Amino acid sequence: MEFIFSMNQMRKILFVCLTLSLLLPELKAQDPQLSQYYAASLYTNPAMAGASRNLRLAISGRSQYTGLQNNYKTGVAAFDAYIGGVNSGIGLISSYDVSGDGFLTTSSASAIYSYNAQLNRDWGFNAALQGGIIQKTFDFNKFTFGDMIDPVLGPILKTQETIPMETRTIPNFGFGTLIFSNRLFAGAAIHNLLEPNQSFFYQNADSSALRLPRRYTVHGGFNIYLNKTRYEEDRIILSPNLLFMQQRNFYQVNVGFYVKQKALTLGTWFRQTSKNADAAIFMIGMRFTNFKIGYSYDAVISKASTAAVGSHEISMVFEFKPDTGGRRRSSKALRCPDL
Repeated sequence: MEFIFSMNQMRKILFVCLTLSLLLPELKAQDPQLSQYYAASLYTNPAMAGASRNLRLAISGRSQYTGLQNNYKTGVAAFDAYIGGVNSGIGLISSYDVSGDGFLTTSSASAIYSYNAQLNRDWGFNAALQGGIIQKTFDFNKFTFGDMIDPVLGPILKTQETIPMETRTIPNFGFGTLIFSNRLFAGAAIHNLLEPNQSFFYQNADSSALRLPRRYTVHGGFNIYLNKTRYEEDRIILSPNLLFMQQRNFYQVNVGFYVKQKALTLGTWFRQTSKNADAAIFMIGMRFTNFKIGYSYDAVISKASTAAVGSHEISMVFEFKPDTGGRRRSSKALRCPDL
């Protein structure tokens, strides 16, 4: 028996599949996440904009569950700078995520403004607003329709269906805060603040199942200097860190630490999700003049390990100190984990 689907039927099937992916308890939709979350600091918390007091360009790429044929692929690029005259940071960030052999792609672009206040000699505080757009595209060209199938040779024919490119563009906003000293740092952020409707077909419906759920992030850590030296580049720094994220009924906790000395950074974390122990994460990074590069591997330790294998992630950061003309900066720089 041969099943031939029309375009209208395919649209209905797509809607059912996307709705079920949001409603079924075992399939919880969430934003893409990065293991090297401080390398992509603006993606973690918009209040990081301007916190380094340098001109900074950060690029991250992730290939998740590489044992799967149609695994997830994510890219993030961000730029930020500090404006000392008004104690402010600005940032631009974009992301791109591909799912299921390109059936569904999600891209975003947004701008960030952060106010960087110095509370006293030891403590600084940042607060930031983020605004932009998210675009989701479902590509029907990836489907095989019934009239494309030759009884002998398989799907080699050209379909007679009119194949659209379904695209949905929605506004999106976020908010973040950050408090820090030379030894301690902690922050919180809310993404998808207004929970916009992301449905392709029911754009005016008011249902929580059709909305992009808020993503709540809390992160923090502290620096421990393992040796005594007056020179910053000679210090051996141990930096334990904690990251907690929740999006609707899904949450994850990352617990781990960095060790840094001179050009080398090593790190390891354990990631626990709402359902199970998910992964052990191992990272190595190298720092050069105005450039940093890092690689991390997620070793899956959940029941999905037999099929999912691991995840690879690479990050690059280009950082330049601006020319302040000999003027002293009016606000302190964040000393948080990096490569």
